Amino acid sequence: MITDDGYFPAGSATRRVIGDPAALIGGFSALFLQTLHPRAMAGVDQHSSFPDDFWPRLERTAGYVTTLAFADRATADKAVARVRGIHRHVRGIDTVTGREYSADDPDLLRWVHTTEVSSFAAAVRRLGLIDDPEQDRFLAEQVRAGALLGATDLPASRAEVDAYFADVRPELVASPIAKRAARRLMLAPLPKRAEFLTPARPGWTAVAAIAIGMLPPWAKELYGLPRVPGADLATTIGLRTLRAGLLTFRRATGRPAPPR
Repeated sequence: MITDDGYFPAGSATRRVIGDPAALIGGFSALFLQTLHPRAMAGVDQHSSFPDDFWPRLERTAGYVTTLAFADRATADKAVARVRGIHRHVRGIDTVTGREYSADDPDLLRWVHTTEVSSFAAAVRRLGLIDDPEQDRFLAEQVRAGALLGATDLPASRAEVDAYFADVRPELVASPIAKRAARRLMLAPLPKRAEFLTPARPGWTAVAAIAIGMLPPWAKELYGLPRVPGADLATTIGLRTLRAGLLTFRRATGRPAPPR
């Protein structure tokens, strides 16, 4: 639905999900998931610089998602145009499969879109902040967001997301490139002062552990992660604690919550 206020009006499931701090952690989880698609990962590996581009890339992605969810249509359209312009230059040969890739390939756009929106929604749903019907409404609304970037045949419900992942799984692999990317996510670059004089490093390690804990079981299997009794409960508790901390930070810094 499009209104003068933007692509996603007040009261939409999109604003409810994206506006919740838990969705941010879901976004980190999506990054671990995205690395498992060789052609999608090739674009990141060959067209970005680690560690220099790590934080700017995360900031750009988070900024784009929130702009699309909350900004007016003109602002959102400018953000979409910028991303599509970048995508036109991201292409090459994936060294894992030997196949060509392009960031504006609808198949790869479908992968990135589905991993992101399903991870956002799963994080918020995990804490009981939305119910199953609202999760489906969010996924259905987000079809519009994916289409703006050129994605097609997007799943519009939890059942369709599950079917999509089942179909795409034969293409997924925890390649050396994927594992290297996952290690980089776990060991995000930090300024030396923050690294040694603040609890930033253990804090980020906790965020990464929660994000990994939120991965679907089949993704954990691809990474070769063992099944640990009580891990799901620990992930939920960690997510709830982290969300509470982010809400406290938002209030302490006087940052207003995004409009719903």
